[in-house]
Amino acid sequence: DQGIILLAATNRPDVLDPALLRPGRFDRQIVINLPDLKGREEILRIHSRKVKLSPQLDLSRVARATPGFSGADLEALVNEAALMAVTAGRSQVESQDMEEARDKIRFGRSRKSMYMTEKERRRTAYHEAGHAIVTVLNEDADPLHKVTLIPRGMALGVTMSLPEQDRYGATKKELLARMQVCFGGRVAEEIACDDISSGAQNDIEQATEVARLMVTKWGMSERMGLVSLAEGEEHLFLGREISRSMNHSEATAVVVDEEIHRFLDDALKGTREMLRENEGALHTLSEALLEYETLNGEEVEAILRGEDIHEIRREMEPPPSEPKPASEGEAEDPATDPESE
Repeated sequence: DQGIILLAATNRPDVLDPALLRPGRFDRQIVINLPDLKGREEILRIHSRKVKLSPQLDLSRVARATPGFSGADLEALVNEAALMAVTAGRSQVESQDMEEARDKIRFGRSRKSMYMTEKERRRTAYHEAGHAIVTVLNEDADPLHKVTLIPRGMALGVTMSLPEQDRYGATKKELLARMQVCFGGRVAEEIACDDISSGAQNDIEQATEVARLMVTKWGMSERMGLVSLAEGEEHLFLGREISRSMNHSEATAVVVDEEIHRFLDDALKGTREMLRENEGALHTLSEALLEYETLNGEEVEAILRGEDIHEIRREMEPPPSEPKPASEGEAEDPATDPESE
């Protein structure tokens, strides 16, 4: 009964029995946050010690591209990248393996074999092009990483954004930009397609949740002021039902709903104005997606500047390899020797 230290871990401290936290029991609580940039790089180096990496692979760049990843996520990232390299017949892990593994963990497994009709592909192309254009043009949005028509997870297409550095909060302008990006897909369908689809379900849910938090928890509504209006939730021990309590009047609830709608309507209006002003780029980008399926952020920005995506892709292609000269004593191929005629 001496010299014994008892440790325990949980990711749900809100459902612990208060008796466990009384003095003399679990006296000290230590919060383990997600790793920062330096921590992610060191974790990647630990998990990649037994993996053969390409000399061109920079783990510091991988760490910068994985904000919000936990240690377990980073371990899975290295393992997935190694499997992809082996599957592709490579003897070492390349940058493209790490990038594909990161996209799989963050956005879901790609479903390249999924069949889509041409009409569905075109609608998806406009939907993702709308997201991408708003992401690039809105300076408060996270930088665009890539946009693709290859289905991932439950999505028919994905527009991927990555923050430039670790985030520990969000400003009002950034949250408004996030809502505008969410509405980019639906607005693009309104402009370019003969009908709208159910593909904006998750976008609408995300935008609504952001607006609700801005009004009820983050004090970003001038009309409501600096007051917390979120519904109280009490997680009872041993899995009993969650009880909810409303700590404001019905009249206040009506105003909350009005403010949420105002934030959403303002974001939707800004998205419509942005895409209608760039309708030509919307058509060009969607056609490029239909042809190439995946475009990175730099290529989307080039299209918005009016550059030709076909020229950009041609410049990226490696030059054709020159035929090796025949060695001494080796006969020329009669099919290529002009003197053989």
